[in-house]
Amino acid sequence: MFSIIVPTFNNLDYLKLCLESIKKNSAFNHEIIIHINEGKDGTKSFLEKTNYKFSYSEKNSGVCVAFNEAVKRANKKYIVLAHDDMYFCPNWDRVFQSELMKLPENSDFFLSGTMVQPFESYINLNCGDTIDNFDEKKLLSELPKIKFDDFQGTHWQPSLIPLKTWDKVGGFSEEFSPGLGSDPDFNMKLWKIGVRLFKGLGKCRVYHFSSLSLRKKAWNNGARTFLLKWGISIKFFKKYYLRSDQVFEDSLSEPKKSLNYYIALVKCKISFFYYSIIKNF
Repeated sequence: MFSIIVPTFNNLDYLKLCLESIKKNSAFNHEIIIHINEGKDGTKSFLEKTNYKFSYSEKNSGVCVAFNEAVKRANKKYIVLAHDDMYFCPNWDRVFQSELMKLPENSDFFLSGTMVQPFESYINLNCGDTIDNFDEKKLLSELPKIKFDDFQGTHWQPSLIPLKTWDKVGGFSEEFSPGLGSDPDFNMKLWKIGVRLFKGLGKCRVYHFSSLSLRKKAWNNGARTFLLKWGISIKFFKKYYLRSDQVFEDSLSEPKKSLNYYIALVKCKISFFYYSIIKNF
């Protein structure tokens, strides 16, 4: 049904758990495509013995390049962007499929699931912060008891978008490598082509062990790159454009230009000119 894209960076045990969760907790059959960064922990040799599609970088290229390379091999109408440190919970794909049935044919949109994490998050449920202390039984028994509304302005994975929409914006911008700031940048590119449905689905859930791949590589200054590219901050974009984390009501409209909007915009412009001057010295 979907092409599921999973970058991985020397994270074989988590990748195996991720793949196993997709296998046993999916209602439909999916195409899974993995991008291996380095793979010196045995990931490459493991995947070579399976039927999974994969792309490969000898050195760690970061998640932006990884997503872009793996999506080139996708054959389904819709792609799901994920990470190797995610455990897919039961019915995740059925929730996505149900939402798709409500949407006009050939529309552009961005849907996401909801992350369950062992610290303050969308859904806070401590079932372990590493694979060694992961309590799968607790997760599967306790999670159905937790209610969580659909929410507005999502930009996180796991995310579902049409492949044609991905192609329209050219995937992830690799100037954000290894990855910080790439998610809101991707959503800004979607906004620029007219996408207004950014919806997080409260019943589509993954357990997330929290950015293990990014922990292994020096971080980029994604906030500054975003500001210099778009002239506004990520915080401004999320608050006034995406209206992030509000309860979902409908597709988004243009930002409401209140006094607070203009004050925040002026602050963005001051920061933009400041960093533009620094960049030129």
